[in-house]
Amino acid sequence: METPYHDLIEEYQSEDIMSVNHSRIIHRMSVALNRYEDQFDILPELELELSTGKCKPDVSVFPKMPVDWLNDIVYYNQPPIIAIEILSPRQALNELTDKAYKQCFPAGVQTVWLIIPVLQVIHILLPDGSKRIFSEGLLIDPVTSIELNLAYIFK
Repeated sequence: METPYHDLIEEYQSEDIMSVNHSRIIHRMSVALNRYEDQFDILPELELELSTGKCKPDVSVFPKMPVDWLNDIVYYNQPPIIAIEILSPRQALNELTDKAYKQCFPAGVQTVWLIIPVLQVIHILLPDGSKRIFSEGLLIDPVTSIELNLAYIFK
């Protein structure tokens, strides 16, 4: 017996269902961060297996790592410096804040960027509970000093 299409969709978590704007922002974040590729590895959709469990940020920023084309890693077990999460249309904001404070920060992630496309806002969360909110101009990450022009991300 064939599985109905809607049953297959229900198997995915809400964050696994990608929208056009979600994909667009992943792409633009990767392009904007590319100017830092000599310092950092910018890795979209990398599966992580951290001390707090498995997760997959939309974009992860790591210190520059050596490349080994012969020995690939499916579940990377080191925390990124920055985990970037984009709110999906069918996702609750609490899912992302819980992921930041219960999974990312306890595992050693230093900043979490929460992007809310519909409001064109980026929140930078820090492990101590403080946050910075950017809706226009230049975003500056307090840990890495990475700078991004929000006009490009939300154009």
